[in-house]
Amino acid sequence: MSTTASEPTPRVLVTPAAEATIDLLRDEHGPLMFHQSGGCCDGSSPMCFAKGEFRVGGNDVWLGRIHGCDFFMTRSQFEYWQHTQLTVDVVKGRGASFSLEIPLGVRFLIRSRLFTQEEEQNMAPVYAGDEYPQMSEA
Repeated sequence: MSTTASEPTPRVLVTPAAEATIDLLRDEHGPLMFHQSGGCCDGSSPMCFAKGEFRVGGNDVWLGRIHGCDFFMTRSQFEYWQHTQLTVDVVKGRGASFSLEIPLGVRFLIRSRLFTQEEEQNMAPVYAGDEYPQMSEA
């Protein structure tokens, strides 16, 4: 991915398939948010909630927005993944979580890759979960 000084390297992206699922969920539940925990099994999958349903705080990091949804990760997980660009995707199958997509017979997952040295020179900022920039809904 090529960026310029005015375009910071995004830390989290989303696939078109995941965007379509987000659209379905948004139609039913309203504004949404994502949280990536550092748990095991499905606890390490990105979880989709109605905005505000999952309380974030200083132990969480805001990585950006995907398709109009804030994306958070636990601070301890971010320490491991800070040099990695995340892409939220969706696949068929049932996860064992409280994420909103589960009744649709799909689950969100993360695909990742390491940032290039060039990309790391111009990273998008991160914020503590209790200090992130609140933006109007897209």
